[in-house]
Amino acid sequence: MPSPDIEPTSSYRGIILQPIVTEKSMGDAEGRGKYHFRVHPEANKIQIREAVEALFDVHVLSVNTMNVRGKSRRRSYRHRVGKTAQWKKAIVTLVPGERIAEFEIT
Repeated sequence: MPSPDIEPTSSYRGIILQPIVTEKSMGDAEGRGKYHFRVHPEANKIQIREAVEALFDVHVLSVNTMNVRGKSRRRSYRHRVGKTAQWKKAIVTLVPGERIAEFEIT
């Protein structure tokens, strides 16, 4: 069951924030059946597994999570330094033979 800090109205959509679409993530999706998502920072692996299974109608084999630190960035005004926000990333491995249709390139 999702924690109370995550929106109760659309709890699964509150857990899976957006897919990560990069060359590396698309290569993992095609070759290994691993899909990368940006997730809610307080979501745990069980909640992420349930959300992916419910939203995409697939079976999840494993979930790996990591916290991505914010990077220092130079801003243009007087070369002041800012920082991007930190976020949480999940790499979801599906059962062999299953795919998420939304990630398929046509």
